[in-house]
Amino acid sequence: MIETKGLLIFPKWLVTSPLEHPKEGYGIRVLNDKIDAIAPANELRSCFSHDEIIERPEQVLLPGFVDAHTHLYGILAHGIPLTKSPSGFMPFLEEFWWPLVENQLDSEMINAATNWNCAQMIRSGITSFYDCTEAPYALPGVLVKQAEIVEKWGIRGILSFEATERVSQMNGELGLSENIAMIEFGKGKGSLVNGLMCFHTTFTCSEAFIKRAFALAAEIGVLTHMHCSEGHYEPHAMLERNGLRPIEYYDRIGVLGPGMLASQCVQIDQNEINLLASRSARVTHMPLSNCEVGGGIAPLPELVEAGVTVGLGSDGYITDFFEVMRGAFLIHKASHCDPRVMPAGLVWHLATAGGANALGLENVGCLKPGWQADWMLVNPKLPTPIEQHNLYDQLLLYCNASDVDTVMVAGKIRKMNGEVLNANMEELQKSTQKEAHRLWKKSA
Repeated sequence: MIETKGLLIFPKWLVTSPLEHPKEGYGIRVLNDKIDAIAPANELRSCFSHDEIIERPEQVLLPGFVDAHTHLYGILAHGIPLTKSPSGFMPFLEEFWWPLVENQLDSEMINAATNWNCAQMIRSGITSFYDCTEAPYALPGVLVKQAEIVEKWGIRGILSFEATERVSQMNGELGLSENIAMIEFGKGKGSLVNGLMCFHTTFTCSEAFIKRAFALAAEIGVLTHMHCSEGHYEPHAMLERNGLRPIEYYDRIGVLGPGMLASQCVQIDQNEINLLASRSARVTHMPLSNCEVGGGIAPLPELVEAGVTVGLGSDGYITDFFEVMRGAFLIHKASHCDPRVMPAGLVWHLATAGGANALGLENVGCLKPGWQADWMLVNPKLPTPIEQHNLYDQLLLYCNASDVDTVMVAGKIRKMNGEVLNANMEELQKSTQKEAHRLWKKSA
């Protein structure tokens, strides 16, 4: 009998789950696209002597990051000319984001941004992501074109279109159809790239439209995503309209449940937190972009304490996921005036398995036998020692994307020795800058 050849990885430290202690002197075996075995390094060498080996005696092997909420096209708006800064969350949407960015996007712009960001995500150690596209005048067909680009990079992605009636009811229906087409594309091919249902918010979508989105998702068997209470505007508008806050409204119309993926959830109260927990809804938290748009500070510690499934996202603001983790680690300590809030191991969990759970990804986010071989090797260069008691804090506070040495997604190496494979970063940058200038010109 011929032994199937696998790959052994031997770091100094192994993190199987950030909710567990790191293991020193352990390694993993990868076979095809899965983790086959985890054991002390000498045992793996003895049992699988014919396997290929990656030796990283000074590095840390961890689950890959899961960016549970991003807008890949958002990179094109970085540095866009503005005559004045928006004065709040709704002015940010009405005076800037909708007219100058989303309404001007076309497929070529989105594809260039996707190409650039896939390379940047791999560079950062992100092995899975969920992306929302809102480009009402780029319909139809924008998601499948985007999916073909993500497939080439070999990264695990979930794509959706943020269907909205803010342009017209017909445009909203096109958005729902776009999501269905993407879901069928992913399911039909067995691809790493899949879809889910998505609509914008309660203030751009009617009750009938929202119910229709959830019904379509339930019929197909996927999650439904929406932005929720990113600033004060939505809860105030809902209270004025029907006396209910957004999560209470979703509960009243019968859609709050395990099929809901609500992003942001910044301006929610304790009753809404309790409802999210009791109905097993999922939430994604974007600490840095919430600051940028002036939305506020989300009650992340309270959501976690209540037992809500929560993942972290970049929101397309800063792709380096170490920066995103630092935001979740530091901001809530400050807002609660308590350094014990959001310990490093918990933040790492939200950045990996927490995000995978929020997105409904199976066997992703931990390094365990039978789980997906999605991992990264981090090469920390720190002045003080890394030990079991401080590893999560040390890496979270002092490492960056540039410290990620090697990345694997579904059993295939995508970054090696600090270099993203098959990536001409100069050409990707030129393409992205070209499309950014084209967007800025259209928006002028």
